[in-house]
Amino acid sequence: MLDEVERWLTRRSWSAADRPLDRLTAAKRCTKVSVVLPALNEEATVGEIVAAIRRDLMEAVPLVDELVVIDSGSTDRTAEVAAAAGARVVHRDTILPRIPALPGKGEVLWRSLLATSGEIVCFVDADLKDFSTDFVSGIVGPLLTEPDVHFVKAMYDRPLGAEFRSPASPAASPPLPSGTGQGGRVTELVARPLLNLHWPQLAGFVQPLGGEYAVRRSLLERLPFPVGYGVELGLLVDALHMVGLDALAQVDVGSRRHRHQDGLALGRMAAAIYRTAQLRLSRGHLVRPELTQFERGPDGFVPRTFPVDTEERPPMREVAEYQARRAA
Repeated sequence: MLDEVERWLTRRSWSAADRPLDRLTAAKRCTKVSVVLPALNEEATVGEIVAAIRRDLMEAVPLVDELVVIDSGSTDRTAEVAAAAGARVVHRDTILPRIPALPGKGEVLWRSLLATSGEIVCFVDADLKDFSTDFVSGIVGPLLTEPDVHFVKAMYDRPLGAEFRSPASPAASPPLPSGTGQGGRVTELVARPLLNLHWPQLAGFVQPLGGEYAVRRSLLERLPFPVGYGVELGLLVDALHMVGLDALAQVDVGSRRHRHQDGLALGRMAAAIYRTAQLRLSRGHLVRPELTQFERGPDGFVPRTFPVDTEERPPMREVAEYQARRAA
C-alpha cells in the first residue's frame, strides 16, 4: 500500500505554478467553471475573496464563469458585502424549498449543485485571509488538463499563529514551523489517523479536511453529502470508492490563513468526522451519536451534550428537481 501511495504522490500531486493561467484558458474551451463560497457570517473576508476571483479569473482571464455565494443564514452583512464585490448571492433556503434545510456546511454544498451549472464545481471557504486566486486556478487546473482526474483538493501549510508563506514569494515570508498541521488540529488528531488506518490509499492527502477542492459535476451529483462537518471526509472516501485513487489529485497552493475555532467547537467537529467515517465503515452499527463536553460554571464543571450531525443528503441526481433541470 505504501508503494501505491508513493506512486500516486508522484503522479497526482502538483503545484499551482505547474499550470499557468494561459495554459488553463487554452485548455478550458467550452468547459464551464462554477466557484461556490458557502458563507455564514463572513462579512470580514468574503468581499476580498469575491473581488479577487472576479478581478483575476473572470475579468483578467476567462477562467471562472460563475461565482456564487450561498448564504446559510448570516445575521451580519455577508450577503450585502458579497453582492457588492460581484458575486451572485443565493440564500440556502431558497434552493430546493420542498426539503427543509438542515444546519451545516455540507447542506449548503449539496444545495449549491442546484444553484450552479458548471461542469466543474470549485468550493472555497469564505473565511480565508490573505486570499490568493491560486486556490481556485490551482485546483481547477488538473480538471482542465487531465481528462482522467475527477476530484482535486488544495494542499497548503496551515499556520496557527502569524506565520504565513505567500505562494507568490515564499522566500520572503517568515519560516513556518515544521509540518503542515499546526492549524489543522482535527486533521492531525482525527482525520489523518482514520484515513491511514481504514483507507490507507488516501494517506497521501496533505489536507483531507480542507475546504478548497474542485470536482467534476458528473461525480459530485452521484455522491451523498453529509450535512455537517463530516462532508469533506465523506466526499473524499466516497469518491475513492466510486472513481478510484488515480482519479483523485492534490495541488500545493502555498499557505492558508483563516479564523480558528475554539477547542469545544473542534471537539464537535472531530466527533462528526469520526461518525461520518464510522457510517462508511459499517452502515447500521448502532452507537451513541452524541458528544458530551464540559464547561466550568459557578458551581463546577457543567456537562453539555451535543448531537453529532449524522444526517446525509442523497446523491443530487436522485432529486426530482435536479433531474428535471438536467432534462430541460
